[in-house]
Amino acid sequence: MSSSYTGTFPTIQYLPAVKPSAVALGTLFTHTTNLAIMSPLFGETYRKAMKADSKSEFARSKEAIKSATLMGSSLIGSSAQTYALAALLNSSAAVSYKGAAYIGALVFAATSVPTVVSQLFQERGPAEYSYIAVRATAGLVETVGLAVFLTWWGIRPAHDLLG
Repeated sequence: MSSSYTGTFPTIQYLPAVKPSAVALGTLFTHTTNLAIMSPLFGETYRKAMKADSKSEFARSKEAIKSATLMGSSLIGSSAQTYALAALLNSSAAVSYKGAAYIGALVFAATSVPTVVSQLFQERGPAEYSYIAVRATAGLVETVGLAVFLTWWGIRPAHDLLG
């Protein structure tokens, strides 16, 4: 019995090509949306930094480390999400805003809707429902909005457009 496995890992050629500027701008777009959601945390951290006796003392504090970690992970997650959505748009050949919105809505349905539905059916206070609504709106912006934005900017590299 012969196997077709060659013992090597797949190469990068299997990943769809995406315009680097689309990934950079999409990362900025998504990261800004994430920051809008996380602004209460950063606001509290900023207030603690202003009250600290010294800036070096605050820089070593748990709050500063937590904020820096959250900011870095958000940035990495934003770039991964942007590339994945751009690659999906590129692979599906969605060139219209309507097609991009449909794909963004499918990604939203796959990633955010289960969390929103489960949070709605848990016992919650009125203030928590507003957080769920804000998080769902941010999820829509991060998926549907990002897909439409990437379609507007263009996701195909120049060498794909020439050939």
